[in-house]
Amino acid sequence: MSDAQPFDPRAARRRLRRRNHREQPEHGDARGLPPGNAATVAKYLKERVYATFTGLAIVLVLAANVEHHDAAGALFTLVIGVAGITVAGLVAEMIAHLAAHGAFPDATEWRVMLRIAWGSLFTVATPAILLILAVFGVMQLDTSLRVSTIVYLVTLGLSAWFAVRRAGLTLWRQLIAMAALVLLGAAVIGLQVLAHG
Repeated sequence: MSDAQPFDPRAARRRLRRRNHREQPEHGDARGLPPGNAATVAKYLKERVYATFTGLAIVLVLAANVEHHDAAGALFTLVIGVAGITVAGLVAEMIAHLAAHGAFPDATEWRVMLRIAWGSLFTVATPAILLILAVFGVMQLDTSLRVSTIVYLVTLGLSAWFAVRRAGLTLWRQLIAMAALVLLGAAVIGLQVLAHG
C-alpha cells in the first residue's frame, strides 16, 4: 500500500518557483546595482516611474499653456520639478533606512541610493535636450513639449511592460494587467496635471 501524497499542482509550482529563485545567477545590474538584489532593482524602477510621472505631468501642463511660457522657463521648470522629486526620494530612502536599521547608510548603501537617484534624475535627459533645442530656436517649444510627452509615455509603457513580463503571467493576464496599469497611469497623470496646473 502506497502512502504517496496526491499530486498538488499549486504546491509543485511553489516548489519550482523556490528552486528557480535559488538557481538564479548572482549577476549585477548593468547600472552597477548589487548582484541578485531584487529589492534594489524594484526601488530603482519605482523611483524612475515617480520621476517619469512627474516629468510627464509638468510637460503636459506646460504644453497646455505653451503661449504663457518660453523655452528657457519650460526647461527650468521641468529640470527643477524632476530634480525635486529625485531629491525627495533620496531623503525618504535615507529616513526609511534610519528608521528601519537605527543607523545611517554605510558607504555601499549610499552608493546604491545615489545610483538609484541618478537613474531617476536621468529620466529628464531627453526632454531637457529637446527643450534646449527649443531654447536655441532649432525646434518650436510646442513641438519639443509634444515629443517630450511621447518620450515620457513610451518610458512609462516600457516600464509597465517590463514589470508585467517579469510577473510570469499568461498572455491574457498580461493584457489585463497592462490595461489596468494604463488606466491607473492615466488616473495618476490626471491627478498630477491637476496638482501642477
